[in-house]
Amino acid sequence: MMHITHVNLARGFRGGERQTELLIKTLAEHAPNDIAQTLVCRRDSPMRQHLQSVARLNFQAANHQLAGHFDLGGTQLVHAHDAKGVHWAYLHYRLKGTPYLITRRVDSPVKRKWFNQQCYSQASARVALSHVIKRLLEDNQCGDVTLIPSAYARLTPSPEATKSFRNDFADKFLVGHAGAMVDRHKGQRVLLQAAQKLEHQAPDIQFIFLGDGEDAETLKAESSSLSNVSWLGFKSNIADYLAGLDVFAFPSRNEGLGSVLLDVMQLGVPVIATKVGGIPDIVKHEQTGLLIPSGDADALANDIMRLRQDPALRQRLAQGATERLDYYSPQSMTAAYWHLYQTIVS
Repeated sequence: MMHITHVNLARGFRGGERQTELLIKTLAEHAPNDIAQTLVCRRDSPMRQHLQSVARLNFQAANHQLAGHFDLGGTQLVHAHDAKGVHWAYLHYRLKGTPYLITRRVDSPVKRKWFNQQCYSQASARVALSHVIKRLLEDNQCGDVTLIPSAYARLTPSPEATKSFRNDFADKFLVGHAGAMVDRHKGQRVLLQAAQKLEHQAPDIQFIFLGDGEDAETLKAESSSLSNVSWLGFKSNIADYLAGLDVFAFPSRNEGLGSVLLDVMQLGVPVIATKVGGIPDIVKHEQTGLLIPSGDADALANDIMRLRQDPALRQRLAQGATERLDYYSPQSMTAAYWHLYQTIVS
């Protein structure tokens, strides 16, 4: 039996943590008799509660990179899922000699500091979520890089809850956005600018913002005069809301991949997104969605109007996205990691 230790020391819960959970769950389903797993995470990590029913999974508390190394039992491989996890995995390798691999989720170069370079060059494998991350890692010349994209999270909406959400906005064309409310990353101000442009031109369009984050209160205040903007905050049952949207808008300024787009596509909602980072891996313009330049509120507003006026286009884009989803299934992602684990351990 193979024992894998996953490390994710993130404080909050965002896309990387959702993907960590998804891999752990699917590994337990994929190879229940061949794998045991440990998750090294913070004591207050939401992942503990979310994963407590997974078979053959143990938890090891570590609130920082120096913690938990000597309490961890025998393991054959460490998988680092976030930046602090990379440091933890490298230190564990130096202490115990345990091989490790890194999944990199952000579309920025690895810092040229000695310690970071050591962490990446000593890893047995480096995994990139998208072609842009792969190129950045290859430019770093720390070793070979494997491309394994994120997966959709198998969200299952409640039809009753989705109907209730739609009823709250009767006769409205719903354009939604979900993500951390951090404008320098997710670009919510661009969507607010589009809402301002369309407030009087298309009063039937309502803009729905889902999520929380450091800019939430500021963005709410900036948009307080807009009658066509609704802030619904963080929703644990986000699928109920995503499934009720007519269009999903994702105006990110930078993005490793944008796995929420996969969840939206799985629910059959057409998307408009920016041509940045790993997003073009998922969104093929005019085939699986519409791509716009970063920061271009006019292009975003125009494409929202275009989709509002063309139901056939909405259906064609949603269908095109659905046809490509097999590549982004949890099973595909897990099979790729399982093969990589076996290659390293053997």
